[in-house]
Amino acid sequence: MPKLKTKSGAKKRFKITGTGKVVYAQSGKRHGMIKRTKKQIRNLRGTNVMFESDAYNVKKFFLPNG
Repeated sequence: MPKLKTKSGAKKRFKITGTGKVVYAQSGKRHGMIKRTKKQIRNLRGTNVMFESDAYNVKKFFLPNG
């Protein structure tokens, strides 16, 4: 059997924590900041923990060795 490869786009977007949760950066902060409120911009800072059902698919298909 060939080795399972990690999707190169996924390794730039997701990180698996020590407890096995998937952490991702929030979207909506690259451009078009004028049309967003200050509260939206403030709340989009930092990272979020992905829902368990979505995290399962990310770990299975995109980060098999993670």
